[in-house]
Amino acid sequence: MTGTAVIHVVDDDPSFRKAISRVLESSGYEVAGYESAGCFLRGIENAKPGCILLDLQMPTIGGLQLQDELAKLSQSWPIIFMTGYGDIPTSVRAIKAGAEDFLSKPVSSERLLEAIERALVRHDAIQQSRDQLNSFRSLISTLTPREADVFALMVRGRLNKQIAFQLGTSERTIKAHRHMVMQKLRVRSLAEAVSIAERVGLLTPSHSVSARTP
Repeated sequence: MTGTAVIHVVDDDPSFRKAISRVLESSGYEVAGYESAGCFLRGIENAKPGCILLDLQMPTIGGLQLQDELAKLSQSWPIIFMTGYGDIPTSVRAIKAGAEDFLSKPVSSERLLEAIERALVRHDAIQQSRDQLNSFRSLISTLTPREADVFALMVRGRLNKQIAFQLGTSERTIKAHRHMVMQKLRVRSLAEAVSIAERVGLLTPSHSVSARTP
């Protein structure tokens, strides 16, 4: 998102929005300004993804309230609070709720741009990780129930003969299932299969599988 991100400036002070927009546009960012949280919420469905610069104190709906509303909408764009009225408890609450940064007005152009870049880079990393996790889950969903059983045991280091004993089938059948598992998960080694299992939480205690050793 970093290269095409739009910076959404939500602030009820028109002179501040204008000044911030000038700084951001001169740095190559596309900027969208909103005079209130309500305006932003009404336009969010058609808005381009980006980073939100959010004023803390605004009429009707304040910055923290807007943050809560965005969370309800499962909106995960990075938020940077900017305010001249901030205090430590408020900033802690905002950060705990997922805000990327909390800047006090006036803020230097350098510090603002650094905060935005940091927020966008972190958001990109989180999104890529989420996309990869969804891809892994999609691949696992293609396994048959028996293949899923074999997968759960093989990533725990069970040998083919141990898996065959536990599942009540032949070692030859397990080898065939194992081959299909590797093929469907698009991996070439057991280590890669184990890595996928770890990423999706298959190796947590709640997903433990007890094996009987022959």
